[in-house]
Amino acid sequence: MKPEKLIKMANQIGAFFDAMPDREQAVAGVAAHIQRNWEPRMRTALKDHVARNGNQELMPVVRDALGRV
Repeated sequence: MKPEKLIKMANQIGAFFDAMPDREQAVAGVAAHIQRNWEPRMRTALKDHVARNGNQELMPVVRDALGRV
């Protein structure tokens, strides 16, 4: 899957959880969702893209969650 698509998907998940009043709960929710619902190749592809290009395209809640995945 293309990195642009993975970023879009991750940010959509982030937008859902970012509405939570508790920041820690939002980060945990994003991490859990990605861990539970994305196949390993998708997680690896996103992490590799971020390692090569930085994480500026990701929402802050997704940036924080990615470190937990």
